[in-house]
Order: sequence, then C-alpha cells, then structure tokens
Amino acid sequence: MYFSIMAASASSVPVLGQCGFYVEKKKRFCKMVVRSGKRFCGEHAIMEEGGSSRRIVCPLDPKHTVSEDKLDKHLKKCNNRSRAKPVYYVENINAGVADGQKMLQQVSLCDFSRMQLESLVNKLKSAFTGLQCDVEDRVLSHPVLHEELHNPKNGVSAYKHLKQQSSILGHLEAMGLLGNGRCFVEFGAGRGKLSHWIHEALKTQDYPQTGRDLQLVLVERCSTRFKVDGKHQDVGVHFERLQVDIQHLDLSKVTFIRQKNLPLVGVGKHLCGAATDLALRCLLETAERRGGTKPPQKNLRTSELAAEPDSGPAPDGVDVVAGSDSGLGPVLGLAVALCCHHRCDWLHYVGQQFFLQRGLGPEEFSAFCRMSSWATCGRRQTNQNRISLRGEDEEHEPADENDTVAGFLSAPEREHFGRLCKLLIDCGRIHFLQNRGFDSKLMHYVDSQVTLENMLLTAQPRTQSSHQG
Repeated sequence: MYFSIMAASASSVPVLGQCGFYVEKKKRFCKMVVRSGKRFCGEHAIMEEGGSSRRIVCPLDPKHTVSEDKLDKHLKKCNNRSRAKPVYYVENINAGVADGQKMLQQVSLCDFSRMQLESLVNKLKSAFTGLQCDVEDRVLSHPVLHEELHNPKNGVSAYKHLKQQSSILGHLEAMGLLGNGRCFVEFGAGRGKLSHWIHEALKTQDYPQTGRDLQLVLVERCSTRFKVDGKHQDVGVHFERLQVDIQHLDLSKVTFIRQKNLPLVGVGKHLCGAATDLALRCLLETAERRGGTKPPQKNLRTSELAAEPDSGPAPDGVDVVAGSDSGLGPVLGLAVALCCHHRCDWLHYVGQQFFLQRGLGPEEFSAFCRMSSWATCGRRQTNQNRISLRGEDEEHEPADENDTVAGFLSAPEREHFGRLCKLLIDCGRIHFLQNRGFDSKLMHYVDSQVTLENMLLTAQPRTQSSHQG
C-alpha cells in the first residue's frame, strides 16, 4: 500500500481535506474526507504514522473494512445489517412456477457442437411458423423533455437516456395512460428519472383531472445514489420508493396503495431480463391470485375507472373482483422498455406455456437466452481485434462463442438469429398478457443508434386499447 501512495506523480496531490491514499487502479486519490489533523480517511487509516487501530474486513460485507476496536459499534449501524422485512415483502411471491421441470444452469454456447447449433437454429425457425408477432417502428416524443433534450450541457450518455424517456412518455400519452388520479409503478427505477418526467409532464400539461391524487411508486432493490425523489414535494402527490426485489413485492400490501385504490400503470426503462417477467407477475398475476385487480371490461372515463368496484367477468374464466380483497385498482396498462434477454430465467419466465405449445422447453429456452446476446454483440469480429458494438451507457454481456459458432454462422446471421431469439421470448410475454385480457404490442421506440436495446412492450385492457385505437 505504501507503493500506492508513492505511485502518484510529484505534481499530483490530494485536494485539501481529502484522503492522501493514491488508488492505483483508478489513477487518482481516494475521495473520502478526512478528519481534522488527519492525512487518511478511516478506510486507509492504517497508513497513518503511529496508527494503532488494526483494520479488519467487516463480517457483514467484505467490500469494506472497520477498526477492530470499533467492530461492535459498527455492526449496529452497518448498512448490511439484518433488518426487519417490510410488510409488503412476501418471499418469492412473483417467482413463478417451474411446472415440475428440472431447472437448468445457464448454458454456454461454446459447449455446443455444430450439430447441436444447427438443431437449435432449426427449432428457432420452426417456432415462428404461423406466428403473428409483428414489431412496429414508432419513435415518439413528449414536449416536457424538449428543453432538456436541447440543453448543450448534457453529454452523449444523458442525451441517449432523455431520448428514451421522451419516447416512453410519448407512448404513455398516445395510449391515454398519462393522467392524474393514478398510481404509476416504475419497476427497476434506479434514480427515478422516468417517474420524475412523468410527474413533470402532469404538472405542465392539461391532462385529465380525476382528483388531485397521484402516486408514483419507485421499485428498486438496490440502494441508489443521486436519487431525484426529494425534488417532488407537491401537495396531492405521493412519491414513494420501495427498496425491495420485484420477486418479493406484494403490491396489495403497500399501505398507501391500498388506501387510495387508484388505477395502476406499470412503467420501466430497460427492465433487465427476468425482471420484466417478475414485474408482469407483480402487476397482474399476483393480484389475481389474491382476488384482486384485473383490467376493466368496458370503456370508462378516467373518473369512473378509479371508482368502479366491479367491471364484469374476468378474462379466461378467472373469478376475481377488482379492488375487493387486494386493495388494488384496475390495471390501465403498461409500457416497459426491454433489454438483456440473456439474463432471463425459465423459472420466472411468464411465457412457459407459449414455449411448451411450440414443442420447446427449458433447455431450448436457456440456449435461446444465450443466443439472444448475438443481437447486440453478434457483429463483432472473432479471434483477434474483437469489436463490440454495444452502446456506451448500456451493460450487455458479450456473446459467448467459439470457432464452431463463427464457422457455422456469419456475423450478420448471428445478429439476425439473436434478434429472433429476443422476439420469441417477447412473444411469450405477449401471450401471457393476452391470456389476461390485454392487447399487447412490441415496437422499436427509439432508433438503434440511440441504443441497440430499443424494444418497448406495451399493453392495455382489450376493450380500452380498441377504444384508443
């Protein structure tokens, strides 16, 4: 560690009040603030001359250390200490059922022979025989983001995110979902930017007023820095963050959602892999099992939707009553930007029935998940000088391939079949939504130059979407 301190150039010095430890990997000094009269922060205090306190790894989280003589005090306030689970935490409530099938580990395409790869490609082609699953090119925007999109202070990465957020809001508006008197649930919220712009749009535009109540629920399993939640303190607006994995979230047990019983709108921007399936179960399937929410079965005004206690027979013979026991209002629709199909999981996947009907099972699903990464990484060169075409601000794993894959399929072919794998997985999600009385669509909501993961999944109750048509 002493070498790390000396590795900094003579002209490189820490900022006043900043730790003097030079982080070799990041080529900069540690940014932690130090106590008065000290040269190093608590993490690097062992470098302090005359320091007597030994640093040890925290038993709750090996990513940080703590002074040995202060361990007991630290364990009481460590961010990774055990905490009581919130009332809406119900373990694995949205995990799904495997239909008795044995769960498989994610496979590597490098382990497949050419014959196996040919068989998979043939099965993929056969699965699309007679299948109607069109994708529309529909790039929209919303005026509330116009000024920010033309702000010269925004860099390339910020511009890409703004373009996506603008199009998602445009689709929400086109579907008639952007309005007050609703509960917007943003799955995989991160910093909460999408909810932020939804709120800004509803403040500045003359949208239908069904009452002053507006709920924006941000669901994110990780602690997130630079959140925008604190900017929203308007009267009548409930801006709430739930730090919980979607897999374990029971919306019907969230107190403030039960109290208002507002119609629900699900949204998400780049909801990775299985998180999309978990969100669909959380919004639709779980509430059905608990005798709760369903899509409205007739054309209603927004004011009627919030107050309607019963909207007729449930789709597919499911005998449920909206808002009876679950405390959830009707689901008005959803708009979710998809990505990272290679991170899907058969256990959580909502389209199991769709796959089984086409003679496909967990083995093929697992292989197609890996092949789906060809869509974003398939153009790269093999062997030497490999080139990734992934977006600068998106995180996508490279396609795992070997000489067998490269010799069997050209780069354009790999990209084509990768996109077919993604589309087939998404068609299973549409099948799931249709079985619950929703009309669902897939569309390219931004240009591929903005992001290669440019697919948006939308859904509305069948009668409502026909009315919007």
